[in-house]
Amino acid sequence: MLDAVLGKLARQQDPNVLVGFDHADDAGVYQLTPETALVQTVDFFTPIVDDPYTFGQIAATNALSDVYAMGGKPLTALALVCFPDKAEVEILERILAGGLSKMIEAGCIVVGGHSIRDEETKFGYSVTGLVHPKRVLANQGAQPGDKLLFTKALGTGLISTAIKKGVARQEWIDAAVKSMTTLNKAAAEVITTGRAGTEHRPTPRKPRDVGHPSKAAVPSWAVHALTDITGFGLIGHAREMALASNVSLVLHAAKIPVLEGAFECVRAGHIPGGLKANREFAECVVEYESGIPEDVKTILFDPQTAGGLLTAVAAGDSAALNRALHTAGVPAVEIGEVAPLTKPLIRVTS
Repeated sequence: MLDAVLGKLARQQDPNVLVGFDHADDAGVYQLTPETALVQTVDFFTPIVDDPYTFGQIAATNALSDVYAMGGKPLTALALVCFPDKAEVEILERILAGGLSKMIEAGCIVVGGHSIRDEETKFGYSVTGLVHPKRVLANQGAQPGDKLLFTKALGTGLISTAIKKGVARQEWIDAAVKSMTTLNKAAAEVITTGRAGTEHRPTPRKPRDVGHPSKAAVPSWAVHALTDITGFGLIGHAREMALASNVSLVLHAAKIPVLEGAFECVRAGHIPGGLKANREFAECVVEYESGIPEDVKTILFDPQTAGGLLTAVAAGDSAALNRALHTAGVPAVEIGEVAPLTKPLIRVTS
């Protein structure tokens, strides 16, 4: 529905807009100077776990992810709060505290926010970051021959649905929460600078100490496109990368990491509505090699919360980048490659 509506809107013209919504990218990018551009994104949603503090952490991790997915560094955030008038204020305090803990970990300053009364709790952030205009990593730019690296496992949407139904096992919940509260910070730092920790911003003593994006180290590998896998699932976001880059993608199903419990959720019928919508929208561009199990096909469309980064990197650099990610504690996996544009747009092999 949103895809159809956006296509009817008038296009604003401004040469400083480096990334808008034309290619369904992860965030907007607006150039301020030859060496500085703003990365802007917003995300909020209803609770997907029972613990308020953990929900706040997940919401913050998810909102920050889009800045990392553009190659940017989070700078400031505004909290978005919808909260029932009769609910206990201690719950809201825990949500905000959880979110703040992840913002502190990211080195991102919460400078304010907006709240309204609502019958259903919703929480998230609008995040602004910085990136060098010539180092923006969009979902556009993948080249034939590139390898596809993915940094997290799929399945958070399925497990979250099982949590809401009260049937999720504790080990499933623990694995999903760990994934959803793990920032993409370390992965993004390795991808954009060549090593983790180089982009940590200490508390500034002077305005210039916030860390200028032009001073970031240049990595030794050629990353051509980057996106995070969130609400549209792996296939949905892979489709966006393929369309924006004018290429096709090949995904190897056996190599795609899946969270503990996700297959069990599929087989038990704990299917989120978003997964069904993703599949209805995007499966038309997918061709499966014979023998791909139905539960695997289903998981490829699972909507992720605070999902991993999907990176298109030059084939000759894939192994080095993968090693660097693992050294930084990021469990990256090579899950496919980029091919010349053909039909189908996405091919799933065993």
